[in-house]
Amino acid sequence: MQIKDILNISNAKLIKGNIDDYLTNISKDTRTINKNDTYIAIKGEVYDGNTFYMEAIKKGAKTLILSDIINPIKEDVNVIKVDDTTEFLIELAKLKRKSLNIPIIAVTGSVGKTSTKNIISDILKTKYKVLKTEGNLNTKIGLALTILSITNEEIAVVEMGMSNFKEISTLTNIAKPNVAVITNIGTAHIGNLGSRQNILKAKLEILEGLSGPIIINNDNDLLNAWQKTASIPNKIITFGIEENSDYTPTNIKYTKTGSTFTLNNEIVNINVLGKHFIYNSLVAFAIGDLYQVDHENIIKSLQNLKLEPHRMQLINKKDYTIIDDTYNASYDSVYYSLSILNNYPYKKIAILGDILELGEYGPEIHQNIGKLIVEDHIDLLLTVGPLAKYINEEAINNGFDKKNSFHFENNQETIEYLNNLNKTNSIILIKASHGMNFLEIVEALNK
Repeated sequence: MQIKDILNISNAKLIKGNIDDYLTNISKDTRTINKNDTYIAIKGEVYDGNTFYMEAIKKGAKTLILSDIINPIKEDVNVIKVDDTTEFLIELAKLKRKSLNIPIIAVTGSVGKTSTKNIISDILKTKYKVLKTEGNLNTKIGLALTILSITNEEIAVVEMGMSNFKEISTLTNIAKPNVAVITNIGTAHIGNLGSRQNILKAKLEILEGLSGPIIINNDNDLLNAWQKTASIPNKIITFGIEENSDYTPTNIKYTKTGSTFTLNNEIVNINVLGKHFIYNSLVAFAIGDLYQVDHENIIKSLQNLKLEPHRMQLINKKDYTIIDDTYNASYDSVYYSLSILNNYPYKKIAILGDILELGEYGPEIHQNIGKLIVEDHIDLLLTVGPLAKYINEEAINNGFDKKNSFHFENNQETIEYLNNLNKTNSIILIKASHGMNFLEIVEALNK
């Protein structure tokens, strides 16, 4: 894209430089800038990117896109001034999307967005050149930068996150996806949206920009009810374990390292823990069928899954095993993680911390987790944080032995207790919202 092609966006003006130069490798982070790249200064709540332009120049940036120019820029670079760099970035991505003749698959949901995105990408890579959202860049800025980074890829898989209404609407109108996936409707961000029904409504905003089929989890109560009465032009493809769906596995067996199941008379082995990864694998088959990926390649990809760090990561010590699931947490992900412990004939230890961003629903949701502790026959419960205390209390109220239930105010207290605990022949699940920094506990146990 040349500079002259974008001067009508967000009142963009070329302050200095060559109108015929191209915008290449757009980045908002000076740490990733290389020679001839384009630096766009995003103004956030904490940092103002406009103050870092000299660092971008030092790294070799050829073009600067700024909303505030405090001092004249004398260096030999292109300088474009816009009213709002975030709005400019979004509109630029929309313009780029119009020029792209490749399918885009969008993934959203309360739990499992990133792992589902990665699994879809892995199976598509067996046939196509694929670009995917890196890390958790699932906001409007991250999505826009992802779209703008597309070069010669044949297909893109993007993740869409949200914490309130209208956010998915913005994202879907940037990406204009050809296929959408909704992994589930849970309780993440219920503090902002007020109810699971409102979360469903917010997720379904994805339909606004969608031109093709939508793939949904038919075992999820709200999605199941929605698809039975939905009147939309898009084809609805379902996957599920309990509910009869377009993609339903049989002969499911859980192991210490993963699971196996049968789908259409083909045996599938997954080398990661959890029922939720069976759901993700069903999505992979649905996407694979839409884009004519050979089932043999899908099955091979699922056998070689590699998760991002701290997502259901097994750490085998000499006398005990750790499940590091500290990346983040929600009620649904805690539910799945706790159920995994039943696959091990060891002492089951659950170390659980606060799930954040639940607003007034925080106590109730943590109490519900307390009930799961009893149902999943946990042997030892350790909780950390003001909300996690409700897990502890509710577990005891439902019959859990209080001699095996301990609450701590912080991670260090927990670590000190664990240092004096006989952990031989134990399986230890460690899980909380990312903000609880439970990685400290994992690192202490992994010494």
